Amino acid sequence: MRAETLAEQEPVPRYFIDLHDGTNLVRDQDGSDLPDLAAARAQAVRMMTRLAQGLTDPQDRQDFIIAVRDAQGVVRLRLRLSYDVEPG
Repeated sequence: MRAETLAEQEPVPRYFIDLHDGTNLVRDQDGSDLPDLAAARAQAVRMMTRLAQGLTDPQDRQDFIIAVRDAQGVVRLRLRLSYDVEPG
């Protein structure tokens, strides 16, 4: 059995992870080469977790959406975080 050459290997997919904070959309212009959608999801979850850890006491409800797009621009998954404090 011969080793695959670089030309014979399947290309690693590129995923783009965008963030919308309810007001502003920050589009990922560069993307990341990740082995599959599961890896892109894990990266998006890490981003959302870091975002949640940095939140302070909101004056109003805040909604955050992370969208993971593939190289063709198709949204493959979305993560949503809603942050609100309701008085008891």
